[in-house]
Amino acid sequence: MFRSRSKDEQAATAKVTADQPQQPRDPQAPKGRPTPKRSDAQSQRRSRAHTPTNRKDAAKAQREARRVDMARQREAMASGDERYLPVRDKGPVRRFARDYVDSRWCVAEFFLPMAVVILVLTMIRVPSIQSIALLLWLVIIVLIVLDSVMIWFRLGKRLQERFPNENLKGVKAYAVMRTLQMRRLRLPKPQVKRGQRP
Repeated sequence: MFRSRSKDEQAATAKVTADQPQQPRDPQAPKGRPTPKRSDAQSQRRSRAHTPTNRKDAAKAQREARRVDMARQREAMASGDERYLPVRDKGPVRRFARDYVDSRWCVAEFFLPMAVVILVLTMIRVPSIQSIALLLWLVIIVLIVLDSVMIWFRLGKRLQERFPNENLKGVKAYAVMRTLQMRRLRLPKPQVKRGQRP
């Protein structure tokens, strides 16, 4: 049972295989599957070549992909390229809201410089200047609230006219939050000039 085959058996097997004709496959005969396109074959080869074999390489590849994606998003934020913007900024509705805010002067965009001025005034030890600073603080807050309410309702009306069948959830809040940033610090960068209506 476990002995090696005899020489006679080996010779018989060799004779049987030698008797069978070795015919190459006919080049016109189908091979049982379609030939892949060159682009598909190359992409499969590339994906196999770049597939990491261990966890450390996989983490490194993932970090690199994330870095490239973030660089593309930063570029899109500066240029306004819709394809690579984050999901929160994508779409014609959000773009219209951004353009609506960027085309006008907003009180809220001057909040940070005014806050610095008011802070400096409150540090001066003169009671009349401190009371003026507190009054100025109150006036700025009231103006910001009134301006934000006006933007909320006017933008809502324009959005209903312009995009009647679109989902408008969160767009007005998105626009109001954009007014709180100084114009030059806004991301995505403003694509319209002041006074140029979208």
